[in-house]
Amino acid sequence: MYNSIMVIEVSHESPISILEESLTYNDYAYALVHLFESHPGYFNFYKELVDNKTCPVLLDNSIFELGKSFEPKEYVRWIERLKPNYYIVPDVLESSQDTISAWDNWMTHWTDNTSALGEGALKIGVVQGKNWNDLVECYRFMSSQADYVAISFDYSYYEHTGEVTTSSAGKKLQLWCSGRQRFIHQLIDEGIWRWDKPHHLLGCSLAREFSYYVDNNIYNIKSVDTSNPIVASIKNYRYNDVFGLDHKPKTMLADLIEHEVSDKEFENILYNTKMFKKILKR
Repeated sequence: MYNSIMVIEVSHESPISILEESLTYNDYAYALVHLFESHPGYFNFYKELVDNKTCPVLLDNSIFELGKSFEPKEYVRWIERLKPNYYIVPDVLESSQDTISAWDNWMTHWTDNTSALGEGALKIGVVQGKNWNDLVECYRFMSSQADYVAISFDYSYYEHTGEVTTSSAGKKLQLWCSGRQRFIHQLIDEGIWRWDKPHHLLGCSLAREFSYYVDNNIYNIKSVDTSNPIVASIKNYRYNDVFGLDHKPKTMLADLIEHEVSDKEFENILYNTKMFKKILKR
């Protein structure tokens, strides 16, 4: 039995053409900082949300899109302008030590260690590493230092620990899906998981992954972001109820940011986002 009180909040990144409509299916807004300069209207949308206190705004350092975190000086400038409710501190893909160093550098050079940059914004620390020991080291650090702990969907570590259970879905997608579940389960089993800290899940491979966390009442997983149902809708794929999809469109939402969503695509979006909440037992 799952705890009916448990609610995982969700945000699906969306093209500029439907940002206003995205407020109907998102619990909070998720912004990619690297798009602010090139798309002023994109920035203004999130700025108005913050100024009007319409809904919380989480600012991402765009590492997934860029391959490395957004340049720190420019990141600071956008944080100061936007004043988001949360922001992801710069991290380094698959490197525990470099991510910890990036956190320390951020705290030393860009905050005064007594208040968060952005007038009280919560700092999200991302867990990074290539193996169990690295990931645990980074997890222990972030769970002691950050306001919020983030765990990604696509660590290469999962490719060694995940499980393939069906021939209908891609092998790597299944490994990532079950790999994150197993990683979190092992953190709990070994007494490493911090129940007193909120956790955020970055992205997804297969949407059906998330029912596991509700079924097992991992109640401090508070939020997830994924553009999966949006990109799928634009590519004319509809979720199969709580099964979701057995594949993942390779296009990143950032590459579709200027896409003009058609009526048919928006119908798909409303359906897929509804099914995603059903997966979350909402």
